[in-house]
Amino acid sequence: MIDIQAELSNNKHTDKKAIKCVVWDLDNTIWDGVLLENDRVSLRNRVVEIIKTLDGRGILQSIASKNDYARAIAQLQEFGLHEYFLYPQINWNSKSSSLKEIAKSLNLGINTFAFIDDQLFELEEVSFSLTEILCINTSELAHFLELPEMNPRFITEDSRLRRLMYMSDIERNNLEKKFVGTQEEFLATLNMIFTISSAQEEDLQRAEELTVRTNQLNTTGYTYSYDDLNHFRKSDKHKLLVASLDDKYGSYGKIGLALVEFQEVVWTIKLMLMSCRVMSRGVGTIMLNYMMTLAKNNNVRLRSEFVSNNHNRMMYVFYKFAGFKEIEKNGDLQILENELTQIQLFPEYVKVKIIE
Repeated sequence: MIDIQAELSNNKHTDKKAIKCVVWDLDNTIWDGVLLENDRVSLRNRVVEIIKTLDGRGILQSIASKNDYARAIAQLQEFGLHEYFLYPQINWNSKSSSLKEIAKSLNLGINTFAFIDDQLFELEEVSFSLTEILCINTSELAHFLELPEMNPRFITEDSRLRRLMYMSDIERNNLEKKFVGTQEEFLATLNMIFTISSAQEEDLQRAEELTVRTNQLNTTGYTYSYDDLNHFRKSDKHKLLVASLDDKYGSYGKIGLALVEFQEVVWTIKLMLMSCRVMSRGVGTIMLNYMMTLAKNNNVRLRSEFVSNNHNRMMYVFYKFAGFKEIEKNGDLQILENELTQIQLFPEYVKVKIIE
């Protein structure tokens, strides 16, 4: 559990990981009263303001409530709040199992979640089972929006549209489940366009956000500030690339970032990351294959830094499949190199645009 007033006065708290998803209980949390015991319930003071403010900051939200699903959803719809909650878990399971299901559905690390409930038993059950989750008692909501974890440094266009992007993903996933054919055939129906471009100044706020938010598909876990990224953007010894993805349902936004350091005979990928939202879209190799092709055309060797953590093993496997081999290790830092003899073609189901 957390004492918000104490946490706000603790300067070290500002170093903690930003929250990506807030999960709410319902009874005596979003509304006053117990739905199954009352004919009417009323919204708690300031709850709507908090929900809409979090949404505007790009923080996703969901529900973990022990309740009757149909009645609870109907009540949320009556209050005009249903659309704000992704993958709501309204059932009689433990709150910790509901939280794990939400994290799995959103493909987000459980350490980026906050959970709000009025019942001490539920908060302690979650805190015991999922120690990385930030647990908040409903009585502490007055200062909730002031927590550093709830205040991203920048609110970008991607932030403001994040929930809508996830809702589009849900629609795509539902269509994929009904689709008869291979995954490649389904992906071809999306008319995807993957764009790689040199970062511009207007991209830097989102680029910083990507380094802070992306954990699983991140080769090093390094975070870079706006000023750091702007320095690399202007440097003749570096190349900073951003990737975006669009399809017939709309834009996924800026979903990838790569930083390459140039030396005379060797290029080194200092950072490469990809948003988890596009993991199932078969586009993860495009940016790496582009850099491999670029290095080969410039007659230089291509290396990459990799720092293993508890979340990014998938990226190490990704590098190995691409033909990278470890040539040096210094503590947690591994240096990988690719001989550039086998470079995959871009997938046929996606159009790739390169903007220099």
